Amino acid sequence: MFVHIDIDSFFVSAHRSLDDSLKGIAVAVGGRSNLDIFDKKRINIKLMNENAGAFVTPVFYSDKRRTFESVFVDDLGDRKKIRGIVTTSSYEAREHGVKTAMPLAQALKLCPEMLVIPSDYPLYHRLSYEMHAFMESKIPKIEQYSIDEFFGDVSGWVDDEDVYDFARELQAEVLAKFDIPVSIGISKAKWIAKLATETAKPYGVFQVHDIKEYIKEMPVKAFPGIGSVFQERLRSHGIHTLGDIEQSKTLLYSWKKPGIQLYKRVLGIDGERVEERGPRKSIGIARTFDPIDDVGEVRRRVVVLARNVTHIVMKLGLNPTTYYLEIDYRYGEKRRKSWTIDRMFSEQLFRSEVIRVYDMVCDHKLAAVKASISVTNFTSQHKKTLSLLDLDDDLQMQVISKSILLLREKYGLDIVKSGAEL
Repeated sequence: MFVHIDIDSFFVSAHRSLDDSLKGIAVAVGGRSNLDIFDKKRINIKLMNENAGAFVTPVFYSDKRRTFESVFVDDLGDRKKIRGIVTTSSYEAREHGVKTAMPLAQALKLCPEMLVIPSDYPLYHRLSYEMHAFMESKIPKIEQYSIDEFFGDVSGWVDDEDVYDFARELQAEVLAKFDIPVSIGISKAKWIAKLATETAKPYGVFQVHDIKEYIKEMPVKAFPGIGSVFQERLRSHGIHTLGDIEQSKTLLYSWKKPGIQLYKRVLGIDGERVEERGPRKSIGIARTFDPIDDVGEVRRRVVVLARNVTHIVMKLGLNPTTYYLEIDYRYGEKRRKSWTIDRMFSEQLFRSEVIRVYDMVCDHKLAAVKASISVTNFTSQHKKTLSLLDLDDDLQMQVISKSILLLREKYGLDIVKSGAEL
């Protein structure tokens, strides 16, 4: 038997666990690309990476105080403009039509009394990490599916007829320990348990006993993992409910792997198990910003991103050999390149390679709005022969990189910067 545990309005609930005055009122957590890492002044940037297995990116943060005005309000001289989007809203706010990804300005028109709080990802990561550890103490097989979702397999641990009571007790224990509400779905099939959680919300427990009866009238878009493109493909064949999918086995099987996988998941016959997440296969960071037509400034920001990626790589003791750079420009234009270099990783090597490729692919005529850097193909996962010709130089550069790592661990990631950042 599977259980799926989903934290209700996680980001809002996290803040409410620290401040009772936020309970029972309309609250939203707002998001806006955090550009602190590009600050030319030192603000003691830190890294939180403990929650690496939760499908979430590493968090770079500073101790700089964040308020609604400092994060979301742009002073344009003659007027002020509210920027940012809703990342999570309380159920009280949702009653007014506030939705995730809605522009904050629009959300505040729908619900003027709504309190908007700047996101606090270190808080969310810490709570998620602690809750994962707590779940592991209660359930023998746990999979952290996202920062606020967990799958558990209680087969052989809890009798099937007792799972509902077990889930109720777990729900109460989480609330008592963390002051965080969760909803729990239960089923003999993993993905049906996740679907059941949506029925259980808010702060409920729902068990599916008869899968075919449960899915019969459920709209296709409700099922986890069916994107808008696939929804349209299903609609074009007259498939609007999950019950319709059950009646369309021949069609779904003709679509090969994606169709077969969907059919089996919807019918609860996929046989998928709870899995612990394996080691990271890539490390990356991206930032979106207002349009910049200064090629030099974009290059500087790319170098800053490279420094932060370097810190994670060195901290984890990895050796990536494939690098990836993408610059997004206005009007949907992109410039991207991936390349492989079989050498020992160091900050100096990575920085010089990123600058070289940026200068090669950048567009001098367009304004950039986003920069992304990532690394993959770690030699620990894919055994390769590193270049012997550069080995002596690479060893020396890695020693320097490790020394810088220690300084940054103690004093912040921006304690040591390269000239290219200044």
